[in-house]
Order: sequence, then C-alpha cells, then structure tokens
Amino acid sequence: MTAPTWEQYMAPSLKVLLDSEIHRSREIVDRAADILGVTVEQRGILIPSGQEQFRNRGTWALSYLSRANAVERPTRGHYRITEVGRRLLASKPDGITEKDLRALDGYQRSKHRHADDPTPIVPVHPVPEETSDLDPEEMIAQGMAQIIDDVSDQLLQRILANEPVFFEQAVLDLLIAMGYGGAEGKATRTQLSNDGGIDGIIDQDALGLSRIYVQAKRYAADNTVGREAIQAFVGALAGNQASQGVFITTSRFSRGATDFTSSIANRVILIDGHRLTRLMIRYGVGVQVKQRLEIVEIDEDFFE
Repeated sequence: MTAPTWEQYMAPSLKVLLDSEIHRSREIVDRAADILGVTVEQRGILIPSGQEQFRNRGTWALSYLSRANAVERPTRGHYRITEVGRRLLASKPDGITEKDLRALDGYQRSKHRHADDPTPIVPVHPVPEETSDLDPEEMIAQGMAQIIDDVSDQLLQRILANEPVFFEQAVLDLLIAMGYGGAEGKATRTQLSNDGGIDGIIDQDALGLSRIYVQAKRYAADNTVGREAIQAFVGALAGNQASQGVFITTSRFSRGATDFTSSIANRVILIDGHRLTRLMIRYGVGVQVKQRLEIVEIDEDFFE
C-alpha cells in the first residue's frame, strides 16, 4: 500500500481536533496516521534528513492548515481547530488538497500583503495546479538525488575516457580525501609495470604502522569483475605480507566475488562503479559545489 501523501493528512488532522481541545502536533500526526491506516512499516520509512516520513508529511499538513487559518497555534507545537477549519472539513470530509486551501479567503492575502492593499495578488512563484504526492522537503531530496545520479553518470564517463593511470591516481586521491594517507596525507602509486597486482599503497594511520593496498581496475560499466580477479588480488596481498586491501572498479562485481571476500580471513573491501562515484561526490573528488541550499524553519525560541 502506498504511503499517504502530505495532503491526505489534512482532513484526518482536522478530525482529531474536532473536540476543540488543544493538542500537541506529535499527537495529532500520530492519530491522523491511525485514521489513515498507516502501517508499522510505513512509519519506519525515513527521509534523507533522518526524520520519519509519515511524521514529516503530517507536520507539513499542519503547517499548510495554519497558513489557511484552519488551525491556530496557541503555544509552541500545539494546535487547535478554528471555525475556518470546521467549515473546511465539513465541505471536504473525504480529503483536502492544497488547491482547496488556496481557494479560501485570506490564504494568500493574510500572509503576503496588508489587508487594505488593493493591488491584485500575483504570487512570485505561481503554484502549479497539479501538486506532488511529496512534501516540499521530499521534493528537494528527490531533486538532489536526480542531480547526484546525473553527475555520477558523468563522472563514470569521464573516468572511462581517460587512461588507466588517471583512474589509479583518482582512486588514491579519493582515499586521501576520505581521511587515509597518514599524518602527511600521502599515497604511493606503484610502477605501471611489475606492480605485483598492487596499484597503490596508502597509510591507514598517522604513524604509518598500518597500510592499505589498492587495486584499481578501469573496466566498461557493463563488465563484471569475477571471483578470479579478487583471488589474484588476495594473492598479491599475501605477497606483500598484507592482510587488508581495497579493490575498486568502474564496473560491478559478481556474486561469486562478493561471496569470496566474506569467506576469507583477509579484510578486502570491494567498491564498484556506483559506490565509487557516490564517494567521489561525497568527498569532493572530481566535482565542485555549484550551489548550496539551506532549508529554514521558524525559530520558536525567538518568539517566546
């Protein structure tokens, strides 16, 4: 069953408030979710910020009801239904949409201009007639995910367009950006030939007492790295008296390869193309910040 949208929380929230009592927002959202039949599994879904999706959507519903004067907030985090809210629920008992709120007198006027201003209301950013099932924060998160997917594809294409030596250095740059490389943040790339199956060596701790051995394989995105390649890498680790290493590829690993790493004593981490590009974005390797977005909310302490 699809999780209820933020709009679907509005009518149940008003129903919870029909007793004219003041209720905490958390209680309202919980009871509205009960009315909607939100399952335990759905209540466990988290949005990127770490908050429960159902609670985030319920909170946005209360925020929009407040903008429409359908509810009032006597104190911080507490709500009570208004006459506007009662009439709204009576006219739309089966569900309320944002479009219904915009049709109410005062929804825009009381929020964006003085009541005596005769200038027609023209929103700077007109609200589209079709609304999303996602709340505003989820829409931002979805947009960011799409941007990351696009940049990840571009990163992989750029890596594949360069020489293998470029990829090997990029991998070491990433590990240094992740905090490896010892006190001086350095890594050693082995010779192009006779490297013994090791492409790079990097210190794991500040004193260089422990080292990580790296194998970087630049393959086409549709290639699959099998168990044999990982076995060869483990053999190279043994030849260097090492017990831990990282095998990074632009392609993917077979099930046999992943099963093999979990069955051996050596600590071998496999990073495929998908995870590689995500790590590059996270640690700023091969990318730059184009724009930073800040999500703001009311500082309740300021008004108390």
